[in-house]
Amino acid sequence: MSAAGADSGPSNVRLDVWLWSARLMPTRSAATAACRGGHVRRNGDPVKAAQKIVVGDELRVRSPGRERIVVVTRILTTRVGAPIARECYEDHSPEPAPQLAAAPPRRERGTGRPTKRERRQFDRLRGRDSSGAPAPWDVPRP
Repeated sequence: MSAAGADSGPSNVRLDVWLWSARLMPTRSAATAACRGGHVRRNGDPVKAAQKIVVGDELRVRSPGRERIVVVTRILTTRVGAPIARECYEDHSPEPAPQLAAAPPRRERGTGRPTKRERRQFDRLRGRDSSGAPAPWDVPRP
């Protein structure tokens, strides 16, 4: 099965181009930034965006809340559709941990925005004072 950019031409390609082509990163510049930030490793070592990858390389890509571990099975030079992109790597990523989302604090319907007084009370409760001064319980007593 030959797709545009797959199995044609070079046997190696820049890492940032492959990450973008395989749809592991939304843009090539995001892939470059991830490499520059140390969020991408090839075979356990940090890698620069311009380094070439070959078939068989193991890539570890960290993104917020998740680490993807993929083994390159096909070289891509251009961005392809998601079904074809999934065939170009083997995904060995662990399942993401279930996130326990706390319910955001809710105001009763119809109460509107907090007043200045209510906001100050919230700030004091959270340990912040609107004037920048520490909360009353944080002030040392003489």
